[in-house]
Formats: sequence, C-alpha cells, structure tokens
Amino acid sequence: MGLSNTIWANPAEVIRLKRPDHPVLVFAPAALQATARRFIKGFPGVVTYAVKSNPDEMVIQNLAAAGVTGFDVASPWEIDLVRRLAPGAALHYHNPVRGRDEIAHAVAAGVKTWSVDSVSELDKLIGMVPTDGCEISVRFKLPVEGAAYNFGAKFGATADVAALLLRRAAAAGYIPSLTFHPGTQCTDPMAWDTYIRAAATICAEAGVKAHRLNVGGGFPSHRQQALAPALEDIFALIDRVATEAFGADRPILVCEPGRGMVAESFSLIARVKALRDEAHVFLNDGVYGNLTEMPQIGNIDRVSVHAPDGRPRMAAPIRRVVFGPTCDSLDRLPGELPLPGDLAEGDYLVFKGMGAYSTATNTRFNGFGQCEIETALSLVG
Repeated sequence: MGLSNTIWANPAEVIRLKRPDHPVLVFAPAALQATARRFIKGFPGVVTYAVKSNPDEMVIQNLAAAGVTGFDVASPWEIDLVRRLAPGAALHYHNPVRGRDEIAHAVAAGVKTWSVDSVSELDKLIGMVPTDGCEISVRFKLPVEGAAYNFGAKFGATADVAALLLRRAAAAGYIPSLTFHPGTQCTDPMAWDTYIRAAATICAEAGVKAHRLNVGGGFPSHRQQALAPALEDIFALIDRVATEAFGADRPILVCEPGRGMVAESFSLIARVKALRDEAHVFLNDGVYGNLTEMPQIGNIDRVSVHAPDGRPRMAAPIRRVVFGPTCDSLDRLPGELPLPGDLAEGDYLVFKGMGAYSTATNTRFNGFGQCEIETALSLVG
C-alpha cells in the first residue's frame, strides 16, 4: 500500500479529483491525534495502543506525537516496529502464548511487561525473563457478554487459576499484575464493572496486591449511526468501580485500545463496479480486503454515496445486497445496506470509521486487494 504526498480536504475531494480505480483508505492524522488526546485526558491511568489493530507507521508516529507512550505488542515484528518508530516507548508483550525464540527476542529488545494465562507459559517466562523490574500480568477471563465477540474463547485463565499464577509470579520475584479483555467492540460498560470486581477478588484469594490492572481494549468505535460510543462514561465507570473494588489497594490502571483509538481516523472509498439488475451491488472491495470484519461484527452503516464528480447521492434509500469483487460467494456483507435509490455503476461508497482491522487484515485473494492510502485534513465533506 502506498501513501501519496498529496493532502486532500476530505474523501469527496479524492473522489472528484482522482476518481480512483482501486479502493482508497483516507487517513486524517488530526482525527487520530484527537482521539489519542481524548483517551489520555479521560482514562484514569496509563494509555497504551494495541498495535495489531493498525500497525501502519504513520499511525504509530502520530500516536507518539499525541503523547501515547506505551504500545501493546504481540510479536517480534511489532516489537521491532515500535522500537524503530518510538524508541523510548514502553512495550507490553500481552500475547500470553509465545515461542521461546519470541521470548528471547523480546528480552533482547528490553521488554519489561508480559502477560500469562497458564502454568506452562509462566514456567517459560520464569526460565527466560530476568526479574529485575519486570512485570507479569496474569490474564483472566469471565463468562461476560456485551461484546461483538469474546476473546475468552482463546485466552485467559479462570479465576482460581489466575490466583495461583499471581501468587507464583510474585513469589518468583516479578512485579505482579492482572489483565483482562472484555471482548471486541464492547458497548456494555458493565462488562468492565464485572471484570474489575473479579480482579479484586482474585487478588484477595491470592493474598497478593496487584501493582497494575490492565482493563484491556474493547473500547467501541462508532459503527452505527445511532450508537455513538460514550467513552467518557466508560472511563468514569472504570474509575469509580476500581476504587470501590480495591479501596486503598487500588492498582494503577492501564488500558490498551486498538479499535477505539484508530477506527475513526480512516474512511474507506470503494467503487461500485456493477449494479446487477438494480438489486445487487458489486464493489471493488470486500470481505477479503478492507471489509474483512463485517461478517464477524456487523456492517458499518455510516456510509455515504458519491457520484464520480464527488456530489452526494441523496435519493431515498433502498436496501441492497452488497458483494465484494472476488468470485467467492462468501464475499458478501451481512444482511443488506440502505443505499440511495439513484445509486449507479461508477459511484463511490465512503465507509466511515474504517481505521481498525482493515489494512491489517487485507488479503490479495483472487488478485484483488490493491489499496492506496491518501491523507486528508478532515474526513467530513
């Protein structure tokens, strides 16, 4: 993916002046930095960024410029990326299962913060990671709903195992901490309430005071027109419940937003390559490209439609089936999208809030997937 030197006013200007043949992601650095400052101002603790959601170099650089000083990394590649772009940043290696070669790479890179969710993986860390100033955060899980999908199916110890791991990490000489992830696109703030109170119970059962409590990612992005996330309400709940649950033993709080941090800073421009019998829309991007997440967590309905000259289509909407460009029948957005009745072949759809898990999960399946990145002053217009 290439980034041009042109700075556009907004996505409509890209359409009007460039009329792109391939999908385009339009990046607004000002929007990303504004979101970063919103987290730094509002969250009652340390703000880190989950690199996996969008590892583009300009994203890392803009977050560092906005004041983000910590990054959640999951692989040696992400470790090296952040070390190169933000050399003074703290690295939280919170992928709880690693090969020994990956552990060795991270130790050599100076990683001090680790997570673990099993006895076997803790034994690996004890055998390879020096205790001097190093933190081990025990990741636990609960059967809590309220997210688009639950990370607990793959990661996280049960509460009783978490207490055991916390005791063992402290006894081995590491800084003992806890971490959890409420699930992606978590729109129910009470998930954090339940997890934070469980964390306090785990500490009490382990007889260990946690140095830090990482409340994970899960902070939702704005996907539906009618559901703008109230991040400040989530921050306030986390702050209040942490004090209620831990009292004088309240740990330092940490968060690691990915989607909630970066989504709003990108919009996706996709062209209508065909309108089959006025019923089926075929785009030049789909679920094997930048729209990979749609079948898992639902459509983004924050979509505008523009004619090739940039003018918005304003006719009454008609619900239509939307397909991607590949010859695979799975390449379809879920359900139907309401699109203007005067939609025509050659028009462009602009999907807002597309910064997370778009470039990071794009494939070149069937020969499609080419995408350009353009920079804009704003994503409004």
